[in-house]
Parts: sequence; structure tokens; C-alpha cells
Amino acid sequence: MAQMRALLPSILIVLTLTVIPLVLSRSLPSTTALLDVTSALRQAHNVLSVEPRTTPLTQQEETQQQHSSSSSLVLQLHPRASLLKNKPLQQPDYRSLTLARLARDSVRVDSLVARLDLARNRISKSDLKPVDVEVERQYGAKGLQGPVVSGTSQGSGEYFSSLGIGSPPSQVYMVIDTGSDVNWVQCAPCADCYQQTDPIFDPVSSSSFSPLSCDTKQCRSLDLSECRNRTCLYEVSYGDGSFTVGDFVTETITLGSAKIDNLAIGCGHNNQGLFVGAAGLLGLGGGSLSLPSQLNATSFSYCLVDRDSDSASTLEFNTPLPPNVVTTPLVRNPQLDTFLYVALTGISVGGDRLPLSDSLFRLDGNGDGGVIVDSGTAVTRLQTDAYNSLRDAFVRGTRELPAADGFALFDTCYNLSSKGSVEVPTVSFHFGKGKELPLPAKNYMIPVDSNGTFCLAFAPTSSALSIIGNVQQQGTRVGFDLANSAIGFVPNKC
Repeated sequence: MAQMRALLPSILIVLTLTVIPLVLSRSLPSTTALLDVTSALRQAHNVLSVEPRTTPLTQQEETQQQHSSSSSLVLQLHPRASLLKNKPLQQPDYRSLTLARLARDSVRVDSLVARLDLARNRISKSDLKPVDVEVERQYGAKGLQGPVVSGTSQGSGEYFSSLGIGSPPSQVYMVIDTGSDVNWVQCAPCADCYQQTDPIFDPVSSSSFSPLSCDTKQCRSLDLSECRNRTCLYEVSYGDGSFTVGDFVTETITLGSAKIDNLAIGCGHNNQGLFVGAAGLLGLGGGSLSLPSQLNATSFSYCLVDRDSDSASTLEFNTPLPPNVVTTPLVRNPQLDTFLYVALTGISVGGDRLPLSDSLFRLDGNGDGGVIVDSGTAVTRLQTDAYNSLRDAFVRGTRELPAADGFALFDTCYNLSSKGSVEVPTVSFHFGKGKELPLPAKNYMIPVDSNGTFCLAFAPTSSALSIIGNVQQQGTRVGFDLANSAIGFVPNKC
């Protein structure tokens, strides 16, 4: 038995995501994929329902923990719609909900690009303006000024996890984000805190709360820090002007039934922005302060299901991917270690490779270009030339479908209100050594209202940075092999 335990992974963290599994149709020719219009529209109607879910979230969490192995740490991750399932949504219909999501998505993309530009251009702190006079007055931190140091922006964060902070643990919902490194939570006393679902965490009630001094490795690893009475202050700012500022500390984090001691987190006393009721954020990026780095994880993987569903999936640390994984190198940016880049070499539509130079997807020596995989961005962004080529090929393959007007950032839409299902051209991502990842049809043809309007879920960007978003990742387990610098994709593995 002792030998068997030695073979188990050192740590397994399972975070349950609430989003929709995707089904690949293998009965159709490789040039076409089947889109189930009826199912997609039914889901669009259901997300606006305020009827209670069949199984309460707390009961789901308890059931998940009971079925996990003794070596695993289990958390549930809930999407925005699931978290608010028993409450009326702010949007009156699915069209309004989609517009709100796309607006948040655009702000997030702008934030990611700004973050990269600052890193590439090595903007110094002296070039940046103070965030807020009140922050300076409260903390005496005149040198604390704000670059964009995370991918999360105001209102973003589609997935939340309930976990415990402190000793004894206070249960709070946190945003999970692969575009961020710094973990933080709102803390009492609040000079300025936004509204959250759970009570504000009070460090006075925790016996494991410990401020970090300015000379610690964790404090020196912050992009932006300052000293006050020999203790470390942190700041994380976002592209839309929202931010969190406070003490940088170590705390005990409870993940399911397991405790992680001395995790470096921000204890935010000044926080502005709309983080959708979450108490703070857990970063899954590539930097030294992210959750995977602080856990010394050799790998982690997640599988995203549709944000409109009450389904569940997992985020796992230190577990191998299945044998049928499609792998490609995990590329690092020497200018910015947060983002997780994938070595994309091409895209095909209807079985034909697009006539694109692979340089469109390559990360250069200056830290420009490349393709990141991001859990928080919804719609995949491609450089304009690549997007135009993809769109034109897709339009040629859908001449028989009735066209509809463009919608927000989408310029290629269809009226499928009279259809139960349709065949559309396949779309695949290509990697080195002939490896291919075909996408299910509902990963790139999505409803934008509940009346039958569907749009091609890609968008152009003027930035050299391309982003594979979570709509295209749905239903695919995405694994980051940190020890071997590889990324793997396994379809239908939620």
C-alpha cells in the first residue's frame, strides 16, 4: 500500500467548471461538421431561466468531494450564469446577454495587449501615473503606480471557484484566470471595496495571516510593490482603470479538504472594478506568483464546458493527459512570463489549409506576435490577414445558408431560425509534425440571440498577438505540461 501511495501524484487539484461539452461528429465527411441548431437555441433560452437548479451548488460540491480519491483536492468552478441561476439576470434577453459578454471580452483583449506592450517596451514606473490619491493617502505609497499586470479586466471572469481562506477558513468565491499571476482577495478594513457575494475576508479572524516583508522573494517578484513600515504593499491594475491595492501576505488556502500553507496573496483594502461578486482572483499564469508555480506543479489541465450550462468539469494538477493527446510546444515569451503561448502553425477550413505564412503565428525575439491560450478571453482573435482568409473560406462553404446582418464584433452571421441542424465547413487548428485539432461546429458557430441568429465566433485584431479563446476550447481538455514545456489538447474530455 505504501508503494502504491508513492506512485500517486504529489498533488491533484480538481476545480469544477460549469460550461457545455462539445460533440464531434464522426459520421460526416472530414470537410463538414454538424451544428445542432435546436440544442443551441434551447440552451440560450434556458440560461435566462430563474428556476432553481436540480442540485444545489453546495450539494454538488459535497458530492464531488465524496467521489474524489483521498489524494485529490476538489473545488467546484461555476460560471457567471450558474452562480446567478436563481436570480434574475440583468439582461432581458439572450441578445443583450451576448452583447454584454462581447463588450467584456473586448475590454479584456485590450487589457492583454496593453499588458504585453508595457512588457515589451519596458515602461518604467516613473513613466506611469499614480492610480488614486486616496490610495496614496491610505498607504503613504507615493511611488506605487499602475501598469497593467494582469489579463483580467473590469467585469471579466466567467468562472468562479469556492475555496477557503485563512484559519479557520472563510469560504469565498474567486475568479480563476490563466492570464494572471497574482492571487488576491478583498480584505477588511475596506477603504474602498466593490460588492461581492460573500462577506469580506477579515484577516483579524485568521491565525495563519502573516504580512510579507519587503525583502522577501515574493515581494520582489511583484511587478509593482512598495514598502510601508517594512511590510510589502502590492498593486494589480487593469486595462480599464480598475485595480486592487493592499498588503502582500501569506495565508492558508483550503482547497476542498486539503490545506495549502503560506500561499502568497494580496489582501486588498482598496479595490475598484466589477468582478461579478467574486471576492478576488486566483492566477493560473506562468509567473512565479501564480497558483501552479506556488504549488510547484509539474502540470495542470482544465476542460471548459459551456458557460450557459450547469454541467461540471475539472481543473487538475500533476495528472497525465490521455494517450490520444494532440501536443505542441509550450512557448515562453522572454519579455513576459505570464502568458502561455502555443506553437500554432496553421488553420484549415473545409479540410483545406489556409494560404497563410506560419510567421503570422510566430513569437519573435522581441516578444511580439505569437498565439496565447487564454481561459478568460471568449472569442479567438486572429491577425487581420489570417482572420480574413478564414472568414472568406468559411463564407464560400456556406453559400446555401441564409445570411444575417453582422452582430457586434462578428461580421459573418446566418439566420438559422428555420433549421434544426445544418452542415458547416470544418475548422481545424494545425501544429507541428502534422498534428491537427478539429473543432466541433458549436465551437465556432454560436447563437447570439434566442431567435436563430448564429455567427462565426472568430474576430480580427490589429495586434500581432493572437488569442485562442474559451469558445474554441469548449469540451477539449487543455493541458499544460510545465515540466516538459508542452501543451496538449484532448477533444471530448470534460
